[in-house]
Amino acid sequence: MDRIVGMGNALTDVLAMLSSDKLLEEANLPKGSMTLINEEKLQQINRYFSSMDVHLALGGSAGNTIRGLACLGTQTGFIGKVGDDEYGRFYRKNLQERGTEAYLLTSQTLPSGVASTFISTDGERTFGTYLGAAAAMNAEELNAAMFKDYTYFYVEGYIVQDHNLMLRAIELAKEAGLQVCIDLASYNIVDAEREFFSLLINKYVDIVFANEEEARAFTGKEPEPALDELGRKCSVVVIKMGAKGSLIRKGTEMVHLAVAKPVKAVDTTGAGDYYAAGFLYGLTCGYQLERCGKIGALLAERIIQVVGAELPDTAWEEIKTEISRL
Repeated sequence: MDRIVGMGNALTDVLAMLSSDKLLEEANLPKGSMTLINEEKLQQINRYFSSMDVHLALGGSAGNTIRGLACLGTQTGFIGKVGDDEYGRFYRKNLQERGTEAYLLTSQTLPSGVASTFISTDGERTFGTYLGAAAAMNAEELNAAMFKDYTYFYVEGYIVQDHNLMLRAIELAKEAGLQVCIDLASYNIVDAEREFFSLLINKYVDIVFANEEEARAFTGKEPEPALDELGRKCSVVVIKMGAKGSLIRKGTEMVHLAVAKPVKAVDTTGAGDYYAAGFLYGLTCGYQLERCGKIGALLAERIIQVVGAELPDTAWEEIKTEISRL
């Protein structure tokens, strides 16, 4: 089976359920977005958390995808940076427990990153992300050994602001013969970095994952014409549309997957990440596009019914059984 290595911000998620979106307005966090915050803003958020019930989980967009793949039995690796602290040790331990090779760099001066995650009553999630050590990873720390013996390189768009890091990673992956997969991450990041995303997708990227807001931010178009435009730039494009299903294109082949049975979203954290995990798992197994999309949708459906981006082992056994029936 093909092996997949991911790279992204190694973050611990701290999740809280909201009774209203008033707190988001007070904290100046646009609903549904990922906003990078400084230490002062983190302390403000921590004051909110002090009076709320919170849940800790291994996080980061690429980290979620790699964990999902590992739980399905795919051989995986993860590249990131943490602090020399409890969160960093927690992150490393959790990767290794799933059999993932942890290429984790360690900062001696910065704490591990934290993603403060607010979950609205409609299931939408909003991130206030303090990157800490995660943002200290630099291009010079990457090496060819991190990419050796893998087939796919999966990278999250959240690290696109460091152009040198992103380019170095992708170039090392290409030199090792890997296919490059990127998730566009968040509509506000796509809007701010559209020119650089265009460079990456036109020159390097083989597989693109985006939700409809991100696809619109990149192309200025609605999902189907956005799919056509992106499909002319890379091999495979997936546009996730929530309750409206997903669109997939490879060359001239196009698949529109509807949602078979809508479910109530408790928390949409990790939905796109787990869709990518299911889709890539299907590719590693040599499945057709439609089946890959169905596996992605199955994982996304499961993860939105729990708080956080983790599923128990019993759920994974059920998922594997369902995959065999697709």
